[in-house]
Amino acid sequence: MLSHSAMTEAATPRATLKHVAVVLPCLNEAGTVAAVVADFKASLPGARIYVIDNGSVDGTDTMAKLAGAHVIIEKQRGKGNAVRRAFAAIEAEIYVVVDGDGTYDAAQAPRLIEMLQSERLDMVVGSRRKIAQDAYRTGHELGNRLFNRLLKAFFGGTFEDVFSGYRILSRRFVNSFPALSLGFEIETEMTVHALTLRMPVAEVACGYRARAAGSQSKLKTYADGLRIARSILLLLRQHRPLVYFGVICGAMSGISVALFYPIFMTYLATGTVPRFPTLIVSVGLALVAALMLTCGMILDITTRTQLEIRRLIYLNVGRQR
Repeated sequence: MLSHSAMTEAATPRATLKHVAVVLPCLNEAGTVAAVVADFKASLPGARIYVIDNGSVDGTDTMAKLAGAHVIIEKQRGKGNAVRRAFAAIEAEIYVVVDGDGTYDAAQAPRLIEMLQSERLDMVVGSRRKIAQDAYRTGHELGNRLFNRLLKAFFGGTFEDVFSGYRILSRRFVNSFPALSLGFEIETEMTVHALTLRMPVAEVACGYRARAAGSQSKLKTYADGLRIARSILLLLRQHRPLVYFGVICGAMSGISVALFYPIFMTYLATGTVPRFPTLIVSVGLALVAALMLTCGMILDITTRTQLEIRRLIYLNVGRQR
């Protein structure tokens, strides 16, 4: 029977693993980071492992170095800042981006990498499948479902877990990804980036464990939920301006019609126009609605041109060696 190490090497050749970078964004994960580094060393022998210390104060960087990881310091707090720093500093062919809290299964990495390579994909998402009831809070689970549906409605795609922190990315994805987000909304930005450029992607269910004792989630349910909602709206305005401004236009048009209708019916019945202030507001809203629709149409044309340029850049990155 083959050992775990031999099976891992058979699934993912060592020559390939030399070009794999495991990126672990961490904030105060001294209690788990060493075990996570060890797990990925065992799962992906030969891969380079980087811990992006996001301003920890508990000695996370020291524990990571003792475990054999390369440590990069990013003092600006926020997972998005840590990921952006990693993508700017690390050169690789394949990037394994995963949280350093020990909740994701490192043993799944060879299978996900093999899928990325064999199917010539740009992103493989390890969607979370709970293997413990307390893997994550109920509020987080409900919020995840809600945002998944919103992203599907606005941007399409078939992802079931757009907030998963376990992602295998190609060099082409990383080098074409702007990484503008500051915090936990970085996963949303990654997903929208792949969908808008129509990249080949896949999603695979992976085990998701509860946090180790003493480890605490850095995700603030309401504050980060609002940040993610705001991020989705900004991405919608950026990538789907006609939809964004069309919704505003529809809302204003509806209010305008609701205000104008009784005035118009009174005019038909009596020949007089009562409530001039209401009439003025109604006409004003109608004009603003028309302006919103016009803005959406103009920006939609601009966005399509930008999308074509971004697509060409993305394709060109794939040819650079």
